[in-house]
Amino acid sequence: MIQRVTMTIQGRVQGVFFRESTKNKAKELGLAGIVQNQSDGSVYVDVEGEKEKLQELLDWCHHGPSSARVDSLEHEFTSDLKGYQEFEVNF
Repeated sequence: MIQRVTMTIQGRVQGVFFRESTKNKAKELGLAGIVQNQSDGSVYVDVEGEKEKLQELLDWCHHGPSSARVDSLEHEFTSDLKGYQEFEVNF
């Protein structure tokens, strides 16, 4: 069953290739959605796919790329889909 998860990730997550690394991981898992920097220094992820693959991305986002430091990650699963077709980095 296709589901959606949104995440807000706080810490040293901007300027450390977090968005591009998230895109690569999501594509590897066959997920679709967006990742973007927020004005408060956090990163926002909105992604759709199979629940087990979403959980894999969620687990990965708890640490991110090696240059990142994740202090907190808030997430919410929902069945309210947006119909993403690919995974994109938004600016």
